[in-house]
Amino acid sequence: MFLVESYGLAVAFCVVTMLCWGSWANAQKLVDSKWRYELFYWDYVFGVVAAAAIFGLTMGSNGEYGRSFCADLAQADCKSMCWAFAGGVVFNIANILLVAAIAIAGMSVAFPVGIGLALVLGVLLNYVANPAGSGNSTLLFVGVGLVTLAIITSALSYRKRDAALETDGGEKKPIGKGLTLAVVCGVLMSLFYYFVANSLAQAQLANGDLVAPTLANLAQEGAVLQSGKMGPYAANMCFALGILACNCVYMPRLMKKPFVGEPVEKGAYWKGSFRNHFWGWIGGGIWAVGMTFNVVASGVASAAIAYGLGQGATLVSAIWGVFIWREFKGASKDVVRMLAAMFVFFVVGLGLIIGAKLETPAAEPADEAAAVATLEGEAEGTETAVDALVGEETATEAAPEVPATVEEPATEAAPEAAPAA
Repeated sequence: MFLVESYGLAVAFCVVTMLCWGSWANAQKLVDSKWRYELFYWDYVFGVVAAAAIFGLTMGSNGEYGRSFCADLAQADCKSMCWAFAGGVVFNIANILLVAAIAIAGMSVAFPVGIGLALVLGVLLNYVANPAGSGNSTLLFVGVGLVTLAIITSALSYRKRDAALETDGGEKKPIGKGLTLAVVCGVLMSLFYYFVANSLAQAQLANGDLVAPTLANLAQEGAVLQSGKMGPYAANMCFALGILACNCVYMPRLMKKPFVGEPVEKGAYWKGSFRNHFWGWIGGGIWAVGMTFNVVASGVASAAIAYGLGQGATLVSAIWGVFIWREFKGASKDVVRMLAAMFVFFVVGLGLIIGAKLETPAAEPADEAAAVATLEGEAEGTETAVDALVGEETATEAAPEVPATVEEPATEAAPEAAPAA
């Protein structure tokens, strides 16, 4: 299977995740205005499952180390598969709430509140699960704090815009319902990655130690991928199947009692145009690209940082909502300033989250190399001293044997001297 080796490449993968997770909802904007989001979401789920299978059969089945996609699924134990599957169920419920919040409040609000809250809680949860591998905790938490400020600023800017619309007699969106759905979405969304991370295998060395599943670690003699648990591609497939199963149970009920509007007509899905279905598949595929890249990167970057960077999608979605879809068109200067502050908080916060992992590993290899060099030097010095002692001891033991084999009448006292020595 394809694995990430360097932290730089892992960060690049997380940036791809950020772009994908922050952009997939644009597909919902490109369908017909009368195409309900409940119907769009069916195609979205199909796109996620299809993309997960494609990645598994390609990137997950190529490479010198690890297990191939099918072999990885075959050896996985029930517990690991259930962890990833449960992650898909939790994510699907949260994501349905997010799509509903987008339909009610817009991208520039639903994403910063819902996904931003998920970022904060998710980073904290994954950090608690693995504090040693999460880097500098101070930078990490300060970055998360700035993201929290960005979330609050976004919510306040929406409230201010909504109040202005109401004063001017314009259309007022149901802020209470939209923000409530986004908050519940954020709480649930923060949990799914923790479930998936529990299903991921690490590299098991010949001495039994478990380390990150990198190429360097798996290339060591006797190293194998931890049995029972799964590699990123197999875990991603189980996760996608959890999304599909949950959708088959939950979405029909939601179609009968939707958050917004009238119940969806039975058979309405089959009446949609190819264009409507196509954009749903594309939306799901884009999100799945981000998920796959993020899970692959987490082996090097840690779950806390990979998830935190991926959920920087909030910034990307806010850019789409503000600058492309013009959801704040005609807003006052105060609202514009608040949006500008939100972007600054997000950018600086995400930069600190990246720096949290950059700082710690940067010092460790140097220290480790120095320690190894010192130990090697001490070992060489010890070996030299031992060799010298052994040589002297050998010479001392050999000295008495020379007089015993060479007969020299002039040195009769030598045998007496030897015992004395």
